[in-house]
Formats: sequence, C-alpha cells, structure tokens
Amino acid sequence: MIYFPADEFTITGRFDRDLGADYLELMAMSAENEICLVREIIDALEATLERGADLREDRLQFNKIEDLATDAANRVQERSRILGNTYPFKLTDDGSMVCFTDTAMNHGRCAYIVSLLLSNLSPSSALMNECLIHPNDAEIRELRTYFQCFATAAMAAEICGSSWSFGFPRLDGSGFLNKLEKIWRILKDGTVYPDPSAPRLPKDDKIDVIACRVPKDGLPGSLIAVAQVSTGKNWKDKSIKSYYRDVFSCRWFQPTPVTQAITYHIIPFARPDESFRDDVLFHGNILHRTRLPLRVEEANGLSSTYCKIEAFEKLPMARMWIKQYFARIRTERRTA
Repeated sequence: MIYFPADEFTITGRFDRDLGADYLELMAMSAENEICLVREIIDALEATLERGADLREDRLQFNKIEDLATDAANRVQERSRILGNTYPFKLTDDGSMVCFTDTAMNHGRCAYIVSLLLSNLSPSSALMNECLIHPNDAEIRELRTYFQCFATAAMAAEICGSSWSFGFPRLDGSGFLNKLEKIWRILKDGTVYPDPSAPRLPKDDKIDVIACRVPKDGLPGSLIAVAQVSTGKNWKDKSIKSYYRDVFSCRWFQPTPVTQAITYHIIPFARPDESFRDDVLFHGNILHRTRLPLRVEEANGLSSTYCKIEAFEKLPMARMWIKQYFARIRTERRTA
C-alpha cells in the first residue's frame, strides 16, 4: 500500500494538495484494478485523528476532512485539464475515483509517470516507503537517465529548435570539451577555448541541456537556452539563473558568446501555485511535472530535417521500461 502521511497534516494543520494528488495517482497506478477512491484520504485522516491526534482549533478537524480530500481530487482534475492527453489519470465525473489509464502510453504520459516516481522516492517522500511500487536502485538509475532524455526533448519543443544532452555522464559517452565543441560548431557564437584557470576535470559545470533555434544565416543572436536538470530533494540549491552568463561562458569560451541565453530548471516535481512565482524568480524558467509532458509530446512534431533532438530515439525505450516496471510490481504483488 501507498503510505499517506496523515500525521504530518494533523500536526501542522496544513494540507499539501499536490502531495494528496500524488497519493491518489500512486494508489491508482499500483492498484490491481487501477482505481483509487478519493475516500482513501478521508479514511486515512479520520483514522489518525481517532488514534489521538491533537484536536485544538488550529489543527485539522473532522468536519474539514472531506474538504481536504476534495482539494486533492480537484488538483487531479486541474492536472488533467492542463496536460490533456499527456496525463495518464482521470477523475470520474462524480469526483469519487481516480483511474489510471495506461492505454495509449504516449511520450508525454511516459514522462509524467517517470516524473511522478522520481518525485516520491524515499527519503524525499514518504508515500512509497517500504512499498512494492518503490523503484529499486537499478530502476532509479534508469529513471534518472530517461528523465534526462525527456528534459532534452522538452527543451527542443520549448524553443522549437535543436537540443543536446550535456549532463554528466553524457549519453553519448563524450568528454566535456569534445561535446561542447561539437555543439558550438553548430551554434557558431563564440569559440570554445578554456581559460587557463578553468577546472581541469569538469563534468558538466551545472549545464545539463543546451538548446538552440539555429538560424540559417549562421550568425549570433539566435534563441539559445541552457538548463539544469534536478531530480533530488536539493533541487532548490542548484539555480543557474546567472551562472551560464557569469561563470560558464567566461570559463570555456574566448571570445565569449554574445547571445543572451535563457536559463531553465527542469524538475520532476509538482509545484504549488502559490510558490511558483518565487521559484521562477530564483531559478529562471521552470519545466516541472505539469509542463514537461506537454513539451515532450510536442517534440514529436518537430522536423527532423531542421531540428536535432539528442537521444529522442531512446524515448520508446522508456515506454518499454514502464511496461516492465508494472510487470514486476504485479508479479511481486502476487507472490507477496
């Protein structure tokens, strides 16, 4: 069973509707019939209060519990409205059940499932603690690799251009400078020439994806974007909002590029609406779980003759991985 951290809500008096929605999604995804009753949240909260949780006026009360479950269900509905065909869940018309729809597993739905699992890994989240659905170490490594591929595809769609996976370890096994030179032979703005003081053994120097809408005239001033891809709970500590301009380009180029790059942060997490302005203020543009799947699916429509999307051919492998992952869960459930 997926664990619902009811104690956390009864103690703080604050309900995280994104965490509530994640709970409903994970429950539906892991259930034999692929359905979760919204009532599950009500039962979990009531059971916690009955075990002796603090009932002071500033804490959760029984008469508020149904409203909290409704908040979580409404968040599921909002995600469905935003993501459309790239959202692999559905709230029934009466709002009582969340259903997992694993048919027509397109790239966007696949990106959502990978993001949902990465968001709730232990110890960052308690939802999948000691649960059959929690990925093992090998699966976590694969999830992070696929998320890097999805991030690369999403950036291509975001700017309608080409994109390269630059994060370490690089998908093509190339070295830092070799990869940078290869990309800049296409971008043609500045020259890759490391400063003598630059690190001797760089990995990716915080840049995980580079994307560009390459102009046909080969001149600078085109649309360039760079992104940090973060899947861990410390993602907030990895802002590159000014890093590319102030550090990266000065370390590795001479002359430095004159084009002003747009910085992105790509994360698997669902962020609360009320916090998002500050997220963008600190990190720059953000592709998160309710934006990334749409962009991944849009990457399908980019012309292969004009746009190069590194590792796009690996996305069908992620879909196969998800099928194998669910097969493992079902087998272990039957034998448990």
